[in-house]
Amino acid sequence: MKKFYLREAALMLGATAFAVVTFSSCSNTEEVLNQVELGRGMTVPVRVQVNDFAMSVDDIPNAQTRAAVNPASYSQVQVMTLVFYASDGTKMFEDTQLKTGDSHYTTFGTFSCDLPIGSYTMLVIARDSVDGDEFALTSPTVAAYTSEKVRETFCKTQSVSVTSSAALDLSVTLDRIVPQLVVYSTDARPAGVDKIRTTYGAGSKSFNPTTGLAVGNTGYSLVNTINKTAVGATIGVKNFVYLSTDEQSVTITLEALDAEDNVLITKLISDVPLKRNRKTTLRGPVFTPSASTASFQLETSWLEGNTVNF
Repeated sequence: MKKFYLREAALMLGATAFAVVTFSSCSNTEEVLNQVELGRGMTVPVRVQVNDFAMSVDDIPNAQTRAAVNPASYSQVQVMTLVFYASDGTKMFEDTQLKTGDSHYTTFGTFSCDLPIGSYTMLVIARDSVDGDEFALTSPTVAAYTSEKVRETFCKTQSVSVTSSAALDLSVTLDRIVPQLVVYSTDARPAGVDKIRTTYGAGSKSFNPTTGLAVGNTGYSLVNTINKTAVGATIGVKNFVYLSTDEQSVTITLEALDAEDNVLITKLISDVPLKRNRKTTLRGPVFTPSASTASFQLETSWLEGNTVNF
């Protein structure tokens, strides 16, 4: 059985999570298809298997690379979507698998479809998801979270040609296309503060799956509930955003809210460096109104994440 291979390297050694996607067909498919003259409406069975993720851990003091794990056991990937678009933009196939509560597949990450002879754009998106999330894939160039928060997202588009009845065996690297922003307070949560609202002054909740970059650059706001953290304890929250460039300086506004969303304290941190597939940490007095945010110390080792003290 003839096989074709396509591979793309990760963005940076030890820094990109990826999935290996393989295409194959059953062994008896060739015998049937070879009896059909090519180019006369023939379709070719294609099987897509998402095998492994090679994980880069950036949220510990020293970045480390973990061994590859099956995506079924990686908790930050809850949804996988595979789409094939024809050369004229027509959607030829789409399937979305949910890790929980979805019984239409046998193995999470295994897809099957039939495609006619021709050229296609293959799009694969793997992402986290929680109850209430709303995500829309409009085209190979527009996808978005229409609910409040952006989640950890991996994606890649790939050109695929079906030229014969022979089985395909393709591999494609899925890049993590979001930066992670982590906020740690150096002061204690006071009574009456129940939420932290984070506002990105740039970036977006929508992105172009072909480039992995944001569609729009007006920013967005989201709220993290912190009332499960004991009064008198420090807090930590993390969020994601789609950037308009691979690396971007963004103004971050932090607001401490009460249970009714009244603003109690506001902090404005300018020129926060964010980079796709990297973590930036903000560390400072979130609940102290008089604390200055005028000066910052930047740690610029992207492999270990960025830390901004305020």
